Amino acid sequence: MRPEKTQKIILLIAIILISINLRPAITALGPLVPEIRLDTGLSNSAIGLLTTLPVLAFGVFSVFTPLLTRKIGTEGTMAFALVLISGGIFLRVHPALLSLFGGTILLGIGIALGNVLLPGIIKKTFPEKIGLLTGLYSAMFGVGATIASGISVPMSEDLGLGWRWSLGVWGFLALFALICWLPQMRSNLPVTLRKGFRESLRQLGSSRLAWFVSLFMGVQSLTFYTLIAWLPEILTERGLTASEAGWLLALMQAVGIVSTLILPAWASRLKNQRLPVAVLVILEIVALIGLSFPTLTLVSLWVSLMGFALGGSFGLALLLIVLRSRDSTSANELSGMSQSVGYGIAATGPVLFGAFFDLFDSWLLPIGFLFVIALLKLWSGFEAGKDQYVN
Repeated sequence: MRPEKTQKIILLIAIILISINLRPAITALGPLVPEIRLDTGLSNSAIGLLTTLPVLAFGVFSVFTPLLTRKIGTEGTMAFALVLISGGIFLRVHPALLSLFGGTILLGIGIALGNVLLPGIIKKTFPEKIGLLTGLYSAMFGVGATIASGISVPMSEDLGLGWRWSLGVWGFLALFALICWLPQMRSNLPVTLRKGFRESLRQLGSSRLAWFVSLFMGVQSLTFYTLIAWLPEILTERGLTASEAGWLLALMQAVGIVSTLILPAWASRLKNQRLPVAVLVILEIVALIGLSFPTLTLVSLWVSLMGFALGGSFGLALLLIVLRSRDSTSANELSGMSQSVGYGIAATGPVLFGAFFDLFDSWLLPIGFLFVIALLKLWSGFEAGKDQYVN
């Protein structure tokens, strides 16, 4: 096998491992909410804030990723991201609320950096397989998220780890990904940008298409992180155990893996991406209608439809970043903007959802809020799906 091909295989394996690490620290939290609330006394709004902190970090720090790549290179920035993720996860094990919230912020910054870097790495190294590999690595996000959602309660209760170490074990997986990434450091060089950071931001900020890509990223993420935080709570209130609710959350994400894998490969072959957007939004609205009824009848179907819609939307959002960019440098810039703006929007979801429930003591209005978000997804997706490049 040629050395060049071997290097690409090693890089692809490292990308897959990194992708698996970019969600467990977040999705493991939702099923553990009742246990965390009982142990810490945190309110619903405070729990929502805990879930939102990583997404806030995505919004604040994503846009600054090109500054780090200029200083320490793409490979160095990715290594730094993995250090932050593992360190933040282990910090949350410490029995103090400050450590819980502080560790969550740190891992959120690390995930933000990894989120931004992956589209550019794919466009640069595998330009002929953008749709396939975007689907593959974004599906790995779902794999990590699904496993974490499904086993967090069993690890806490059945294995006796408690909720802190149920969250903390994922730090070892992040360290393993860091070790596997280290061979890439041999080719690490600072990135030379064609224009200044401020100039890049001004140019992207004047692009209508860039804003619609960012809005689509934001609204699809808002729904995902809101349901990651609150779907188990909704289901336990309707009569399921915490473990059963955790496995239904895992089902949602498992189905999402399938759509995350196939949607980008399909959408990349189309002249524009409006049809995939319409299909995904219709499925999401049907799922929301089903979840609006205060019953567990067909709940597995509604959760599965929602998972397919959300997984496909996420893969499509990442694909749009690549398709609307002319090269890997512009992909990193658009990725930084869209994820900064997008996750800033998404960060409001879990807090607003929890606050709506606290105010009205009903899940109907919070779910109605997600209907509005689905319509925004349709509008922004139709605009972002046009066959154009960001200037």
